[in-house]
Amino acid sequence: MEKKVAVLVCPGFEEGETLTIVDIIRRAFITCHTFGAQKYVSGSHEIEMMCDEIISEAITDYDMVVLPGGYGGADYMKTNSLVQKILKEMNEKGKFVCAMCAAPIALEEAGILEGRDFTAYKGYDQKIKAGNFKYDIVVQDGNIITSRGPATAYVFAYALVEALGGDAQAVKSRMVYYNAFKKEGE
Repeated sequence: MEKKVAVLVCPGFEEGETLTIVDIIRRAFITCHTFGAQKYVSGSHEIEMMCDEIISEAITDYDMVVLPGGYGGADYMKTNSLVQKILKEMNEKGKFVCAMCAAPIALEEAGILEGRDFTAYKGYDQKIKAGNFKYDIVVQDGNIITSRGPATAYVFAYALVEALGGDAQAVKSRMVYYNAFKKEGE
């Protein structure tokens, strides 16, 4: 059965995280749609993105929902009643609920970090009172997967692919991921 991922795009989203996540998941041949607060959404660095769909309860039919960071986007997801309803329902169904950077604050608001391990952007260990903060790049606790910030987007996206049963190693190879850590001539 084909897996489906919904990536939420809200005003003030972190562009680098969002596009990296969508790109890597699609490169793994996993269906990935962007769901925006509206059709066109402006990010934290004033880059406007056209979304595939508008945020709706249809997201609960997906296998995974992903919340990229960005302070504005995180605040929107924390305070939006429909997003909160979607997060709670997906968690109750045991579907993957994933967030990075500032976005785990929306998971806390939904009440799904209680007793769970998670990570987030620096300083959020003080802002998020629920759950058990870890300093790892990516933290998976059952159906909850979290990551730190913009520089961890690749590792996070590969972890999402793996969680869905995709071949992250093949994507890393095609993207020459490991070459990024080698000096010229190695």
